[in-house]
Amino acid sequence: MALKLYGLTKCSTCQKAVDWLKEHKIPHSFSDVKDNPITREQVAAWSKALGGWEKMINKAGYTWRGLPPAETANLTEAKAVALAVKNPSLIRRPLIEHKDGSVTVGFSKKIQELLG
Repeated sequence: MALKLYGLTKCSTCQKAVDWLKEHKIPHSFSDVKDNPITREQVAAWSKALGGWEKMINKAGYTWRGLPPAETANLTEAKAVALAVKNPSLIRRPLIEHKDGSVTVGFSKKIQELLG
């Protein structure tokens, strides 16, 4: 099974990750979360694999800041998952499903070393 990347085609970090994977000849697929809607089940599984929604949701981005306070207040796991399904650009990018079933977000040097 190849790596599965989820993100946005126009995201510079996603582009960097895809280019790096191609350069290192690591099999992968990429899915734009706006073009290919994600399911509640996928997002809930990612959240669980990451150890909670807090590691999955980007609270520093424009999408988060643009949401009404009523939607972001008192988030529970279920509310955060529903919010991410409704607003997929809230998910840290790229989200990578690894061959062993683990999930990571972002494309730091640490993740590159894990993949390399």
